[in-house]
Amino acid sequence: MTSGQQEASKSASTLARQATDSPENKIVYGRNGVPILIRDGSRTTGSGYRTYEVHQRLRVGQSTEKIHPTAMLKAAFLEDPYPTLTVLRENYPCYRDWVGNAYWITRYDDVTSVFTDDANFETRPKRWFYGLENYGRDLGDELPVLNAEADRLDMHARPLAERIVDEFSGRGKADLAVEFAARFPLELLAAELDLPVSDFDFFVERYLQMQDGYGWSPQAQERGLQAMAELTDYLRPLLEQRRNTPGDDLISALAGLELEQPVTAEDVVITLLERDHETLHGALANMWYLLLTHPGELSKLRDDERLVKYAYQETVRHTTPVLEAKRFARHEVERFGLLLPEGALLICSAGAANRDPRVFHDPDTFDVTRKDLCRREPRGQYRADGLPTGLTFALGPPTKHPAVPEDRPRSRYAIVRDTAVTASKVLLKNLPNLRLGPGAEPLLRSLRIGSMHACWRLPAVWDS
Repeated sequence: MTSGQQEASKSASTLARQATDSPENKIVYGRNGVPILIRDGSRTTGSGYRTYEVHQRLRVGQSTEKIHPTAMLKAAFLEDPYPTLTVLRENYPCYRDWVGNAYWITRYDDVTSVFTDDANFETRPKRWFYGLENYGRDLGDELPVLNAEADRLDMHARPLAERIVDEFSGRGKADLAVEFAARFPLELLAAELDLPVSDFDFFVERYLQMQDGYGWSPQAQERGLQAMAELTDYLRPLLEQRRNTPGDDLISALAGLELEQPVTAEDVVITLLERDHETLHGALANMWYLLLTHPGELSKLRDDERLVKYAYQETVRHTTPVLEAKRFARHEVERFGLLLPEGALLICSAGAANRDPRVFHDPDTFDVTRKDLCRREPRGQYRADGLPTGLTFALGPPTKHPAVPEDRPRSRYAIVRDTAVTASKVLLKNLPNLRLGPGAEPLLRSLRIGSMHACWRLPAVWDS
């Protein structure tokens, strides 16, 4: 007997002893005669191919030669994602991203079906990405909080926009992306919370760090956790003060909630973390980027102020600031001709869906008088709140309530739209002949992978 045969015999004897440890263990011999021990529980109970074959191999006809595996990581995608998203939508509507370990969903009906299918998919909160599931509660959907949010935004949107515009209107020039679009939402949030003016810089710095930290960067997450701790310490005495002497602000509404467990500062911080801060900022910046780079469309708004609302809606369709939403498979589910594993990450691309030619005519054209601008849900259903617009994932799923509910405020989609329209009308009225600055080079891009796609530099001039 050769040494190799002796070694194989010893191996077979060892496996035979291990096979007797459990009645479910057994030995299977491969084609080359090598014995393989199949342990108890090492195989799935279902029939057919399972994890390795289904989730890790490509079948015939599933090659993706039209797109590079790292296309979504390249600088060109950060600057202009739409050419890559078009390739995905038209060729690989459920694209297996091996590098990012995700599935990209890009067609409008597919995206909306996944986004609204809570039986098979879930959206995980920002605190889950932080690993802080028990840190605090998100109370943003409590009715008193919704009412306070709507009332404060309606109360402060116009006077705040007028005050900001008054500060630079006499100069005849400004960077609207920095001095207006980025500033307005943050000052509006401070007004919602009724924060002291002296605390604004402290609060905004930590609020932005907190929002920035739930992504993939460990350094940003560490800064975000530190910001959350500092915000909690800052808000704790403020919460107690509003509990004793309530007002009509957001913190007072949270302090006055009658729950089994009293509202804590941690709850306030998590509620702030889970709210959307990107749609208003990004939509304002992108809307005015599009209007100033399409002067013909801007002239339509000057002739008919009612079109400001449609300009906002066309903006969040054409150049949506929040490009995608992450959904996770609750269990193994068959969809799009694939078997998606439990926990699979599905990236629902609003950027691709909002330019789907199956839904929108000439989708790459920015047209404030567009006639087919309608948010349509799976199976041809229309949004309950009746708002025609593109997919704006950061504002959450469509509301189930009527467009003008009697017992609650209008939806966040409507509130953010109305706030953006109010601020834009102030710009249009107070800055005569507003136009792009001479030689201006606006900057429209995502600052990093997965972040908001927005205009970050927009030099403008007007007749002062």
